[in-house]
This record gives sequence, structure tokens and C-alpha cells, in this order.
Amino acid sequence: MDGGNEIVSGPKLVEDGDWAGWRTWTGLDPFEDTAGPFYFREDDGKVRCAFRAEPRHMNGGGFMHGGCMLTFADFSLFAIAWRELENAKAVTVSLNGDFVGPAKPGDLVEATGEVVRAGGSMIFVRGLLSTGGQPMLSFSGVIKKIWSMGGA
Repeated sequence: MDGGNEIVSGPKLVEDGDWAGWRTWTGLDPFEDTAGPFYFREDDGKVRCAFRAEPRHMNGGGFMHGGCMLTFADFSLFAIAWRELENAKAVTVSLNGDFVGPAKPGDLVEATGEVVRAGGSMIFVRGLLSTGGQPMLSFSGVIKKIWSMGGA
């Protein structure tokens, strides 16, 4: 990496292991790389994101930390909108969430959602994090495509 000036080439397809057939971004977001790994795949035009909860994702009460949920929701914004992003660089403009349930170590945490609207530079997304079919976090956010390193 050269300090973030490279062209984004898109998510990489995982070819082996438990996550074979899923996609992920690596090396583009050091914080996300540390918090994850997070994955996504597209089935029948719908994006599903997932990761396995570990003890390092928990708070002092033994349940998933809210910051971990929001980090995964932020990843999910970009995964849900990956087709609209067209490999452009982008940033999160806003991320809103309502915590409605917990996760514990070992749980498979999933996110689903939809692009509500995609314009020239702004993409509006909403989604839901869940585990075992139970909701954890409803979220919505806005992504802005960055056309140049100086901003747009």
C-alpha cells in the first residue's frame, strides 16, 4: 500500500476454508482488518454479510460490544452497496444504529440490507444485523464516493 493512493480493485473472492465462496476486502482498511475478518456474498442479487463472534468482540458483560456491531454495520454498508460503488473510493458520511439484541462468542453474526437510493456520488443503505434469526442492530447509513484525493 502506498498510503491510500492506490486504485481500489474490488473485493477478493475467498477460495478455500470455511469462507470459500465469500468475498472480503483486505489491506484497504487496517481497523477493519483488525476487527474482522468480515465477509459477504451475493445470492440472487441480495448481499449477505457475516463473521464469527469471538471473545475479543465482547464487552465487559460478555456480550458483543456495540462498537463491534457498528464496525460490522459500517463494513456491511459498503458490501451491500458494492455494485453501486463500481470500485470507487468512498467514505461513510453517516451511520445510525439501534441496538435491539445481543450476540455471544461463537455466534454467527449476519447482516442483510438494501440500497435505498444510489445517486451520482451518494448511496443510501439500510440493513439489519442478526444472529440465530434474532435481530441485534438495525442500521442505516450514507456512503459518499470520493472522485479525487482532494475530495469531491
